[in-house]
Amino acid sequence: MTRISLTVDGEKVADDVEPRMLLVQYLREKLGKTGTVIGCDTSNCGACTVHLNGQSVKSCNVLAVQADGGEVTTIEGLATNGQLHPVQEAFRECHGLQCGFCTPGMIMQSVDLLKDNPHPTEEEVRLGLEGNLCRCTGYHNIVKAVLYAADHGGAGDRAESQSAPQTEGAPA
Repeated sequence: MTRISLTVDGEKVADDVEPRMLLVQYLREKLGKTGTVIGCDTSNCGACTVHLNGQSVKSCNVLAVQADGGEVTTIEGLATNGQLHPVQEAFRECHGLQCGFCTPGMIMQSVDLLKDNPHPTEEEVRLGLEGNLCRCTGYHNIVKAVLYAADHGGAGDRAESQSAPQTEGAPA
């Protein structure tokens, strides 16, 4: 067993872990952060994406001991004082999900994308989400959600939501 200490969603934690335990397993099994989804266990799908020291990583590809001393933000840690992060709000407003399985990873990757590029083009959004797979949506409303978030403070600022754009299949 190896002792690790890190900050997860703003809370300091310390635990003894098996050296081979994946960060995704640590977050889900030890800390109950089940919003971080185990999808493929091969780093292909991106469902397990979290932020480690401010950068998005696929937590199935990182050992918990590699996060020692670091700061992790999960999907549960994005909301502040009960208010959704602008990217979470945009996914809700633009119907950027269907089954929801990929959504936590998509949102975490989108937040990182918008941090680095606050006003991306549609092509830049598609390239920025390339390592995150969705089997349901065809990505149209996911891309719309990221572009909407970019226009409504998705780079980290809280913005008052204006009316959401009309999305395919969404009620008027």
